[in-house]
Amino acid sequence: MPREPYYVQSLERGLAVIRAFDAQHSELTLSDVARVCGLTRAAARRFLLTLTDLGYVRTDGRLFSLAPRVLELGYSYLSSISLPDVAEPHLERLVAEVRESSSIAVLDGDDIVYVARVPTSRIMRVAINVGTRFPAYATSMGRVILADLPEPDLDAYLDRARLEPLTDRTIRTPAELRAELARVRRQGHSIVDQELEEGLRAIAAPIRNRSGAVTGAVNVSIHAARATVDDIRERILPPLLAATAAIEADLKIAGRRPAG
Repeated sequence: MPREPYYVQSLERGLAVIRAFDAQHSELTLSDVARVCGLTRAAARRFLLTLTDLGYVRTDGRLFSLAPRVLELGYSYLSSISLPDVAEPHLERLVAEVRESSSIAVLDGDDIVYVARVPTSRIMRVAINVGTRFPAYATSMGRVILADLPEPDLDAYLDRARLEPLTDRTIRTPAELRAELARVRRQGHSIVDQELEEGLRAIAAPIRNRSGAVTGAVNVSIHAARATVDDIRERILPPLLAATAAIEADLKIAGRRPAG
């Protein structure tokens, strides 16, 4: 695909080097980075050494890993939005009431990214923290955000999304997902029953900005052995909707405050 004249390919490649590291690959050799990023060894070496000089990567001479300073990149985003700070007290009250974990996520590309979380106990095999990503199609928060997309954007998403079966219950076709998103749009919330992980149920409701557009979502996750889908709808949905309404009200107040 042709790039715009302003496009800085070296920046793209430098960011790709940072993203090459994850929970399963916390340490990589030069050859590993070159292979994952599709770079020559010489180019990968230049990027890694530059990132090392800047303090974002560290090395023992053979293996490379991310340095704590890379957290500044994510913090810059979190500090630029008011959502996590405004929402956290409401999440804490919601968790105290329902005694289940609650999170907030936003859409980033085809994934949701967690920007705030108040846990109770770990109920998933995969640890969830701020910055954790999951495919939007298989999550309750992802579905309430996708359900609000303009039709052309939703069509584009459904055309490109790879609906991989994460469990036996995961929605697998664009037609099924489109129908589910229509239902989510009508009812104003989403319940996902063991589609992301066996034994995990979750319910989510949208967070809307002053113009009414969905900018994020709040969920409550619960182990399937502790609540049926009907239980979740009856017991969890009312306090969840109250929490999202309170967050939206506080966001409007925060948006009206003068800077400084």
